[in-house]
Amino acid sequence: MLRRCNEEGVQHARVHVLLDGRDVPETSALEYVEALEKVLHDLNEQGGRDYRIASGGGRMFITMDRYGADWSMVERGWKHHVLGEGRGFPSTTNAIETLRDENAGMIDQNLLAFVIVDGEGNPVGPIRDGAAVVLFNFRGDRALELTRAFTEPELSEFDRGPIPDVDFVGMMQYDGDLELPRHYLVQPPDIDRTMGEYLARNQISQFACSETQKFGHVTYFWNGNKTGYIDEKYEKYVEIPSDKVTFDERPWMKAAEITDKVIDAIRTGQCKFIRLNFANADMVGHTGFPASIRIAVETVDICLKRLLSAIQEAGGIAVITADHGNADCMWKEKNGKIIPMVAHTLNPVPFIVRDFSGSNRFALTDVKQPGLANVAATICVLLGYQHPEEYEPALLQIEGTLQN
Repeated sequence: MLRRCNEEGVQHARVHVLLDGRDVPETSALEYVEALEKVLHDLNEQGGRDYRIASGGGRMFITMDRYGADWSMVERGWKHHVLGEGRGFPSTTNAIETLRDENAGMIDQNLLAFVIVDGEGNPVGPIRDGAAVVLFNFRGDRALELTRAFTEPELSEFDRGPIPDVDFVGMMQYDGDLELPRHYLVQPPDIDRTMGEYLARNQISQFACSETQKFGHVTYFWNGNKTGYIDEKYEKYVEIPSDKVTFDERPWMKAAEITDKVIDAIRTGQCKFIRLNFANADMVGHTGFPASIRIAVETVDICLKRLLSAIQEAGGIAVITADHGNADCMWKEKNGKIIPMVAHTLNPVPFIVRDFSGSNRFALTDVKQPGLANVAATICVLLGYQHPEEYEPALLQIEGTLQN
């Protein structure tokens, strides 16, 4: 994108960097910063260009909140990126190295925010009227709140001060229902005929529950990047507010509260399909603290035992799976050293079905390469419905029947 800016004759460009340390090694930021700064240097050397990094910080500290869990993150990002307010450093490398030295053990995702300043202490890149702002994020959940901050005149979640008059675009449209943002660079995928929509259209009662950190995973993502209910008459969503602390400090998170709500829903006998997400193994797994990760996994074990008892009491069927691994691997080798593994793993995830109804006889189908794409059709079969023809085939069938 920077090279294209250069080709198009853009004279001034600023990059506001959000450090990861979750899907990459936990203290690898300088590798990426150095590569970026080389590109900026090379473009500046061509003459007539002023391309620089302007601000930054850890993505779990500034800017990239999701599902309204902690708008103060977005506020901190706004102050640093837009207003140029914050602790100043002469360079990004100096900022990262200094903040690491001052905060022993702090990993990239939690790194404090910083602003790059010139020799007189002035910020080099606050966002001003007339700027073009591109949010370089494909995934929508952590992009929506910053998008709203730039595009909603009446946003009340925090005081933005004077809002700069900018052309704001996303890499994609992050919410199809809300049409946010209006302008984007890549045509978003048209996700339709989701299982939630299929069930709602067939008047099948649904209950979805998670804590804030994963609430969108059982609602927004589940419904094809769309906010809100498909049909509120047949759906109920319950969000448990997440703690506003780093996840290694409270690795039990809100698993117990989620379990309480789901058990209550089971015992009403009014919900035919219930979905929930325990955030513990993923969110705590990203921190790289083994003691906390073990507690996170044990917490889910305890809650799962409670859920299975309630499902057994109701004569239901339990399905247990995941979208990826994380807590299953805590270490890896890099350059001859053992370092914490904080990214998602590529290990196969389990798909466990426990039928307490006593009235079904299921058999495995002949799916050659089973995967997450087969889950939707399988759940339809477990619910006693024929899945849509365009779905990938089910992993199970009722014994004695032919798979459709």
